[in-house]
Amino acid sequence: MDIRLKRAYESRRRLTGTACSWTGCGRAESRGGRRSSTSGRRELAPTAELPRWFGHDPDRFEEFRRRYSSELAEHESKLQELRQRAKDGTLTLVYGARDTEHNDAVVLAEVMRTVA
Repeated sequence: MDIRLKRAYESRRRLTGTACSWTGCGRAESRGGRRSSTSGRRELAPTAELPRWFGHDPDRFEEFRRRYSSELAEHESKLQELRQRAKDGTLTLVYGARDTEHNDAVVLAEVMRTVA
């Protein structure tokens, strides 16, 4: 399973495989930049209250990880869809946060890797 993370504001040249942006507009971009519908990706985004509480504070990340992992557990079928994409080829999770180590994409990738 090949799951990679990429910050949305980095060069598109570094994008590999299929990219999935689940917290933004709910669409996925292919390697060529073409957009395709990915209904249900928003279900994998954290609830609105959780990121507000977290505020990208690294001291709160462990609790954020625990809470978000719990939320993700409720969407196993959507996680399975993404896992299958990662098994078929590279899946790049695209996120907008400035902090590359403390964000929801990090947690989603961990959950996908450990449960699979």
